[in-house]
Amino acid sequence: MAPTVEREGQSLDLDVDHTHPSHPRYVAIITDGNGRWARAHGLPVNEGHSAGADTVKARLRDAAELGIEELTVYSFSTENWSRPAAEVQGLIAMFSKRIAGETPELHEEGVRMRFIGRREGISEQLVKQMDGAEALTAANERITLFVAFNYGGRAEILDAARRFSGSTEEEFRQCLYAPEMHDPDLIIRTSGERRLSNYLLWQSAYSELVFRDELWPDFTREALEQSLAEFSERRRRFGGR
Repeated sequence: MAPTVEREGQSLDLDVDHTHPSHPRYVAIITDGNGRWARAHGLPVNEGHSAGADTVKARLRDAAELGIEELTVYSFSTENWSRPAAEVQGLIAMFSKRIAGETPELHEEGVRMRFIGRREGISEQLVKQMDGAEALTAANERITLFVAFNYGGRAEILDAARRFSGSTEEEFRQCLYAPEMHDPDLIIRTSGERRLSNYLLWQSAYSELVFRDELWPDFTREALEQSLAEFSERRRRFGGR
């Protein structure tokens, strides 16, 4: 049997060359640029969010076909509450409608759905929808879609710290919103911005970063494949040589 080494609770097979990964299994995306896309097309900002949601669904299907096992998308941050009330209300209404309308379809396609973020401050109806989607799709294994909603990386760490009573990183991981989530191999950000914006701060310690200029609604399958190809050219040392 090949020897293994533990890294943050995850076993690495020493017979596999992890410094030259051929394909990321766990991918996270900062889906940035919906508002700018809407303005560029002369549309209300929430039309941009709707177009962005369509792109999430399309790239989720592409990710499953490309062998990605976990896809995490940044849907609504803890900081987004400061946006204009009409935009926030429209975005939350769209989010609720999408969960209700698309969960059965995604379930049929073998998608497991998980929502990460604070549930406080969200309507009881929306929380029930999120819980219901998670329960319905819990046994699916084709791909897991983590949706970061009312999410902030610092908030997640603070919330975990309040529950933490252990001494190891793996014990701390068990206090995060989704302990079963693997650290992303790759984080992609669209729209030309080059920062993490409070996204998966604990999980991204050794993630590779790819920045794309496309606004999120314009992020195509080809752009995803190019991002995966860029990842495959990287060397991952995890602090070693």
